[in-house]
Amino acid sequence: MKLRRLMIALFVVAISATAQTGAPADLSAKVDQIVTAAMRQQQVPAMTVAAAMADRVVYSRAFGTADLENVLTATTETLIRTGSIAKPISAAAAMTLVESGKLDLDAPVQKYCAPFPLKQWPITTRELLSHTSGIRHYQGDEIDSTRHYKWMADGFAIFANDPLLFEPGSDYSYSTYGYTVVGCVIEGASGQRFASYVAEHVLKPAGMTHTFVDDVFEIVPHRARGYQKINGQVKNAGLMDSSYKIPGGGYVTTAEDLVRFAQALMDGRIVKPDTLVQMWTPVKISGGGKAPDYGLGFGVLMVDGGKYVTHGGGQQGTSTSLAIIPERHFAVAVMANMEGAKLSEVAGGILDLYHMPHR
Repeated sequence: MKLRRLMIALFVVAISATAQTGAPADLSAKVDQIVTAAMRQQQVPAMTVAAAMADRVVYSRAFGTADLENVLTATTETLIRTGSIAKPISAAAAMTLVESGKLDLDAPVQKYCAPFPLKQWPITTRELLSHTSGIRHYQGDEIDSTRHYKWMADGFAIFANDPLLFEPGSDYSYSTYGYTVVGCVIEGASGQRFASYVAEHVLKPAGMTHTFVDDVFEIVPHRARGYQKINGQVKNAGLMDSSYKIPGGGYVTTAEDLVRFAQALMDGRIVKPDTLVQMWTPVKISGGGKAPDYGLGFGVLMVDGGKYVTHGGGQQGTSTSLAIIPERHFAVAVMANMEGAKLSEVAGGILDLYHMPHR
């Protein structure tokens, strides 16, 4: 009961003001209301939110508590796990290699990633990025892995020897493991370790100064604790070491860094506009089924005649949402240190306030 009272009090008073206040005060206050209401309803300890329009971050605030046991107030520098929003970052890194002529999206992945075994059909990087490779997703309790892997390809031991679900390119099946192979491809094509290449070619040009690999052994300042809800009670999140899936779900970041990532993409600072069009175009499948609402690293929908580009994430101790409205040069990111939080509703409410079309 004491913990519940403490959390409610912190939800109300622990708001860390942004250094950038481009939005009108009344609009910012309405965003605050949407966020705090969602936190109370869902018992979320901390939430960070940012929005960017054109060349400015117009809203960036943090709410609640980053660490309940030590009563540490969340700030805009609080680092929360990205979950699967790591995938768009990895996809952008891969496409910089395509632009430099070092990576052929339609070549067999073994050209760049020799450790991945040959399958009954060849797999390409394009199919990995679009989840049309046929590589499976999690099974059983694999998502709770606590084993630490030193090298990208070491994580292949979990899934690489299993048969493909279908002939690559013929169907769609979301796969975090497919992005582990993407990481290996990036290393082979670039000649660099995955994290180093991403830092140089994605994080740095985007100004993402608060985005890091979620290494469980490293001391990472401002990293939040993660939580889950069991029978209505807030508990510490289960243990997990994401070293087997860094490209698909192994980073920590801030909401502000995520909207800076979106801005950098729209501004052409990471990849060229033609490349971005390719990434933000839904892929086609050859099997005759419904085409997925997914491009290369991003979910893509058409709303009111324009594109609605998005990705979410969820894993132990985190929920995340990133939405981009390219035609309006607008992006919003919402992050919570609670797994299973419904953040698409929060993002949708903010998009409504800014009069942005969304699903």
